Amino acid sequence: MRSTYRVLALLICLGVVLQAAAIAFGWFDVIADSEDADVVLNDDYDGNAGHMMHGIVGMSVIPLLGLILLVVSFLTKVPGASKWAGYVFGSIVFQVVIGIMSFSIPILGVLHGVNAFVLFGVALMAARRMDVATPAEAGRENAYT
Repeated sequence: MRSTYRVLALLICLGVVLQAAAIAFGWFDVIADSEDADVVLNDDYDGNAGHMMHGIVGMSVIPLLGLILLVVSFLTKVPGASKWAGYVFGSIVFQVVIGIMSFSIPILGVLHGVNAFVLFGVALMAARRMDVATPAEAGRENAYT
């Protein structure tokens, strides 16, 4: 279970990096397209692959990974695992809520960007927690699982 927990936490970190890459791609694509036409202001503009990937990963994949991490945290038998998984899940919930609210209050997008770094950090700390846990802290699991 410790390995599963570690992998889930690191997948969340990877998801945050993927999110940054996707949104950068999405907006650079808009900028490139807008040199030819006013794509953002057209009523028929539905976004692009970068925006779509950012939405899918951010609204589905990362929250699901966070929820699974929280469930797995109770099975690891490592002190503090559930606390760190709770921090990760809380950061994910905040990220989704602030992302949705940013469409109505654009300045909140700043918090969305900053919280991405927070989420990456707490997920990395959660993963690292499994690396520093001693076999005694891990209950019956050995140090290599």
